[in-house]
Amino acid sequence: MSSDSGVAFRPARDGDGQALFEITRSSIMALGASHYPAEVLLGWMGTRDAAYYESEIREGTITVAECDGAVVGYVDAVPGEVVRLFVVPSFASRGLGGALLRIALDEAQKDHAGPIKLEATLNAESFYAHHGFKRVGLGYFSLQRGGAPIQVVHMERPVRAVGS
Repeated sequence: MSSDSGVAFRPARDGDGQALFEITRSSIMALGASHYPAEVLLGWMGTRDAAYYESEIREGTITVAECDGAVVGYVDAVPGEVVRLFVVPSFASRGLGGALLRIALDEAQKDHAGPIKLEATLNAESFYAHHGFKRVGLGYFSLQRGGAPIQVVHMERPVRAVGS
């Protein structure tokens, strides 16, 4: 995202849980519809609710993107892994995902020397491939909380040399 895009990044804080829940749900329904059947989409969120995201926020690993005071995307990363990345559908294909991924990669590389891993939704595989991730296998979402099994693509990004 360009500096004049009006988007700012900050750590997630208490009270952002409802926004993260809504972003995840709307992104899945709008962007996942091209690759997943309706029954999978409808059950995707399982038992998640705003309180689930509030507990995740307390882990201190989530960064949100804000535009005009509204949270429009977020990323969660830990050493060695990009855990999740979602944007409001109207912000898809506008560079926000790439900006959030760069933040995630910085976090995932801290105290980690190996490849960075993630579980991509089927519709997001090409996005991650564009950013240097390679498919290493297929599986099912490991953070599943109810609903039908969700097929994902296991991907890795090799370690980049300093300065590349």
